[in-house]
Amino acid sequence: MTQLLIQTSAPDYTAWKAAFDAEGENIAAASLNTLQIWKGDAGAVLVLFEVADRKNAQAWLDKQSAFGRGYRAQFLETA
Repeated sequence: MTQLLIQTSAPDYTAWKAAFDAEGENIAAASLNTLQIWKGDAGAVLVLFEVADRKNAQAWLDKQSAFGRGYRAQFLETA
């Protein structure tokens, strides 16, 4: 199983979550299923997705990057 872990910063979590929820249709179209969202210290947010199609997921990541959204992302495989 392939998963995608994204780490970003959201000083205003409520606003970030509303924007994330508004992106739901695009996330689903990118073959991603949200598994878990964590809030950390100093506005840190981590999101774990299940990936059905890595190519579609990578295209979505590339689009997010083009919009200037700062994040770190890595694809993971269940070991």
